[in-house]
Amino acid sequence: MSIVTRAAVCRAPGTPWEITELELDEPRANEVRIKYYAAGLCHSDDHIQKGDAPMRMPVVGGHEGAGVVDAVGPGVTRVAVGDHVVCSFIPVCGKCRYCSTARQALCDEGKNAGIGVLPDGTFRFHQNGEDFGGLCVLGTFSQYGVVSEFSCIKIPEDIPFDVASLVGCGVPTGWGSAVHAAGVRAGQTVVIYGCGGVGSNAVQGARLAGAKNVIVVDPVEFKRDMAKVFGATHTFASAKEAHDFVVETTWGELADHAIITVGILNDEVIKNAVQVVGKAGQVTITAVGNGWIDENPGMLIGYQRRIQGSIFGMCNPLYDVPRLLELYRSGDLKLDELITRRYRLDEVNQGYQDMLDGKNIRGVIIHEH
Repeated sequence: MSIVTRAAVCRAPGTPWEITELELDEPRANEVRIKYYAAGLCHSDDHIQKGDAPMRMPVVGGHEGAGVVDAVGPGVTRVAVGDHVVCSFIPVCGKCRYCSTARQALCDEGKNAGIGVLPDGTFRFHQNGEDFGGLCVLGTFSQYGVVSEFSCIKIPEDIPFDVASLVGCGVPTGWGSAVHAAGVRAGQTVVIYGCGGVGSNAVQGARLAGAKNVIVVDPVEFKRDMAKVFGATHTFASAKEAHDFVVETTWGELADHAIITVGILNDEVIKNAVQVVGKAGQVTITAVGNGWIDENPGMLIGYQRRIQGSIFGMCNPLYDVPRLLELYRSGDLKLDELITRRYRLDEVNQGYQDMLDGKNIRGVIIHEH
């Protein structure tokens, strides 16, 4: 028997998020229904809404979410009714080539992220006979959602839902960009371009890994100030200022790592990142956009520089999400400080405008039930 849920949907690229009521089917085999209490406002959803990234429309937004398992379909073993869960924006089947070799961020079940269809090829959100997908097969901008059990990670009941929602994407993506993808080590110099919801966690990851210099480049003063809260040792408004400082502080050896977590990737930031790392240095690209690597190969060959792409911070969600929450519990990872503002579902468009205006590190929707 289906239920009715309020959700923020995008019907076509370039149109605002619209609040509407949808029919939601019961969970089928290996699926669960989640009563969402919180959903993070990640920049990726804005890319979809603006048309910067392809996505089947209409779509229910949201791929950061946390809540309580409300119902389960046949065969579900990973979670049970009543469990508190966070959603992993890339499902983890545990059996494919990549999951079985500790590369869960590349799980084959992530193939439907841009379609929003469940593993059996059907949809659960409907309105007047039309199927609505869920962004990353989730759709957390809805009071309720039906998702694959592969997208669910059980969490302790004492973790607040607003904090938990961020650990489904932004926190591990940023933290893992430094810890896993870059492999930052103690004593190194790291330059991070962009310090929003993802970059702030790259700062935390670099700090926890023991970097000596954690240097942030961001034109927004508020974000630079917050970067220091998360562990940045130096902050600059421009790439040139950061580059000059790196040259001076390393006696010309340059940085060990550059991590790109800007809101929209572009050619200039890639060029700046390549030029700021020294011999055997690595540029880790986590941001999405339209940037191209337009460098003379000699820039890479002579210094043995590397350019590494990263999704989900190369994390293994079933292991890393609980680990990050334990770091939060111990006071070693700041998550409450990431949340700048909380919004009602009806305020989703304002939340994204605040993000684009540089007012938020991370906004969170709090669902009303």
